[in-house]
Amino acid sequence: MERAAHRLAPHVRRTPVIRSDELDSLASARFWLKAENLQRGGSFKIRGALHSVDQLVTAGCPGVVAQSTGNHAIAVALAARAHGLPAVLVLPTDASEAKVRRIRDAGAQVVFAGTSLAERSAVVGELREQYGYRVVDPYEDFNVVAGQATATAELLSQVNAVGGSLDAVVLPVGGGSAIAGACLAAEGVGVAVVAAEPAAVPALGAALRAGKPVTVASQPTMADGLRPDRIGQLPFSLVHGAVTTVVEVEETEIADAMRVVLERVRLVVEPSAATALAGALRFAISSGGSVSDIGVLLSGGNVDARTIGSLLLSDSTQISR
Repeated sequence: MERAAHRLAPHVRRTPVIRSDELDSLASARFWLKAENLQRGGSFKIRGALHSVDQLVTAGCPGVVAQSTGNHAIAVALAARAHGLPAVLVLPTDASEAKVRRIRDAGAQVVFAGTSLAERSAVVGELREQYGYRVVDPYEDFNVVAGQATATAELLSQVNAVGGSLDAVVLPVGGGSAIAGACLAAEGVGVAVVAAEPAAVPALGAALRAGKPVTVASQPTMADGLRPDRIGQLPFSLVHGAVTTVVEVEETEIADAMRVVLERVRLVVEPSAATALAGALRFAISSGGSVSDIGVLLSGGNVDARTIGSLLLSDSTQISR
């Protein structure tokens, strides 16, 4: 992970950690928000993509292909463009228009394939054979996970630098690279790692109960970045026994957390990032005051204006009052 941080330092932003008294008052805890929504490409995913593609270029890679619900694809497209490589990204047919536009703006080709992880993965295999490109897997590539770990490592370092000390870090869970990276970064430092996932797609919770990754029957969720219906095998091997708590977040909580961070912290985040905040708020309240300082990875900010508009026009729920 240290090598990943060194390689990435000139190419990624050291995003700020933001505090808000207004937010703290909601759960009687101090929240330290790592604003990766301000990262290059609009999410923390650029860290893993750059780290992986950098390694592939060194090995003589002719081009890259990857599947994603959106942010990983944006990141791979940007990493490929930085190295002058062609890139083909496989997205679900109902992918966010804002994310599709960012991928194409980066010069990559977009291919649509169903709505499930299995459908996208199958098409990636076909494209790899067709073009001879290398796969930048968002979950099963250790270089990706090591890159993602640098976000949590930075958060811990930034809090310590101002005299703070975290009791826990909370990250959103889709395919698992963020939470796996957090487990690497927090190993041996006495900080609990908490996972927040949509109740509509409880892939990590199901995997931990089963003792292995399993495919879950998922429901629609506004957190489009957290839609993978199965945790990756590599992330599972890193988080199994290391994650302290899994918080399953309802859709209303995700929407309300998006509104809270916009109104009280003045940041625009996407539903996946809001899932982490919603989980952190629930975790803080359920701790009964035993947890005082919580780091939250605001994983991304690639959200379209229509989603933000509908949130502002909807009624606030209890948490934002």
